[in-house]
Amino acid sequence: MQIQKSLNTDIPGAISEFQATMKEFLLKRRLYKILLRGKGLEFESYRRYAQDDDASSIDWKASMRSNNLLVKQYRDERNLKVVFLIDMSENMVFGSTEKLKCEYAAEVVSAFAHLIITTGDKPGFVFFNDDVKDYIKPSSGTKHFSILADYLTTAENYHGRSNLKNGFDFLLNYVSKGIESVIIVSDFVSFNEPLKKDAALISNKFETTFLMVRDPLDNTFPDFEGEIVLEDPRTGQQLLVNPKVAKQAYENYALQQETLIKKTCMENNIDLLEMMTDKPFVLTLSGFLKSRIKRKTRLR
Repeated sequence: MQIQKSLNTDIPGAISEFQATMKEFLLKRRLYKILLRGKGLEFESYRRYAQDDDASSIDWKASMRSNNLLVKQYRDERNLKVVFLIDMSENMVFGSTEKLKCEYAAEVVSAFAHLIITTGDKPGFVFFNDDVKDYIKPSSGTKHFSILADYLTTAENYHGRSNLKNGFDFLLNYVSKGIESVIIVSDFVSFNEPLKKDAALISNKFETTFLMVRDPLDNTFPDFEGEIVLEDPRTGQQLLVNPKVAKQAYENYALQQETLIKKTCMENNIDLLEMMTDKPFVLTLSGFLKSRIKRKTRLR
């Protein structure tokens, strides 16, 4: 598939806007520290409630026993390692809005990874399409982030089919046990029933998030008058389609697949973040992270 040489991305702008929305939570480092640390965090002791603590973190039973407001304190695990599994297939080189899915995802991942580095932790990156193309192990620093940004914004890196199976297998077989959390970034249009088992295995090994980036046309077929010709870019094979007839079948399939993904996530305690390219990502991502922090704080 032929694609443009330069991608329509604004990585510095995306980072700046995202950090502004997360400023309050960055100042409350204790809250950030539990964001991606749902597995393996050990209880250490109780401490008195502080003014900058979230009220939902109060342990009311312990507080009543001691006549003081108490919150649970957990052992701080330094240098959290997070791995992004990123879909670089030609599926992502598609768009009906201002940005292609790959452009949108590049800004989302860059902003998220920069947040992780800023807070002293270490992101790593697995890039895949029909096979795993590269694995950059978790690290920190400006140079490490620049490697990510360059990889995501290089148009030639996007090609081939999306094979989630190979990406999942790599996480299970080659990613170190020292990794605490994985974030899988894809449109998930190739997700199917057999992959449910792999998703379950991944969620048992890591704190897992599905970050699903989709274009509106992934979910709905546009209205056209008359008939249209669809062509397979790989084979050149053409198909004459009546949009009115195809629309219902197309949207039913999209809905069934979305239901499968949501069910898989729900059954395996996987967080699902759905992002559409026709909506700015900053509020969606920051809102998701803030709600996740609050939820995990309540569970503690």
